[in-house]
Amino acid sequence: MSKLEGTAWKPVAKIEILRQRALLLAATRKFFEPRNVLEVETPILSRAGNPDPNIQSFITAGEQPAYLRTSPEFPLKRLLAAGYGDCYELGKVFRHAESGQFHNPEFTMLEWYRNGWSWRDLAREVIELIHFVSAKVNTPHLSLWPQNWLSYQDLFINSVQLDPITAGDAEFMALIKKLKIHAPAEMQRDEWLDFIMSVIIQPGLPRDSITIIHDFPTSQAALAKLNPDNPETALRFEVYLGQRELANGYQELTDAVELEKRFLRDNQQRIKRGLPEVVLDQNLITAQKQGLPECAGVALGFDRLLMAITGCEQISSCISFDASRA
Repeated sequence: MSKLEGTAWKPVAKIEILRQRALLLAATRKFFEPRNVLEVETPILSRAGNPDPNIQSFITAGEQPAYLRTSPEFPLKRLLAAGYGDCYELGKVFRHAESGQFHNPEFTMLEWYRNGWSWRDLAREVIELIHFVSAKVNTPHLSLWPQNWLSYQDLFINSVQLDPITAGDAEFMALIKKLKIHAPAEMQRDEWLDFIMSVIIQPGLPRDSITIIHDFPTSQAALAKLNPDNPETALRFEVYLGQRELANGYQELTDAVELEKRFLRDNQQRIKRGLPEVVLDQNLITAQKQGLPECAGVALGFDRLLMAITGCEQISSCISFDASRA
């Protein structure tokens, strides 16, 4: 028996971290109690999946394969359309081919929705949550961090002197050449934006700060509404704790026709990338036709929040068993 075989059964997180995790779970629920946000549980398995070409699902085997959820977003929106009001879910989600310092194929997500709220209101509530739970688990340092609010466009211009809204392929290539960074060949526009963001800009975000990036390009709207004041941007925001992405939120798209168009476009993009098409969630489309209320929603990486609170550098240090040893 090898040394690895002899220790592979053991948990990877220290008991002190798991105690902090338990405190954080309890604190998160306490945060929502007085705010009248209902905790719900939605299906982990579905006959439909998420067509986003940047997210890959696990698919079960059998005569009727099903997708392991990558987020509880679709069923939560069906609850909203049915009139159930503000709600949240704190549970496991699954994403294929995501492993690393900040990624595990199975991880815990906190996602919630607020009827009648703007994305700015919800972004502020994300910060309130961070402050509340960090105090409850006796690590109040996060409440002292300053906040930086920046548009996606200003972030790129300030960081790399490139306008992400107007720049062409030649400008992307010139920037990569100037910075002497190796980049994959033949990337599409959004792939360039993601690459520059993750490799160049994100590592340069201020430490010990909370950064809120908003007004993403329309090509990265996902399921966010477009900005009525600037048709080249969408009402989407991301929250970063230091240099770590923590949360992604939208002023939610409520137009069912536009929703279906975006789903179909995502599947076409998947085909171009050599990825399998995904079965579209007709239940969500039908629910949205019935009427999704004006709302804002956000998904937050619970394990990453725990990393920030405990100072862990690897996500595997914050979960009982990582994917390689589960």
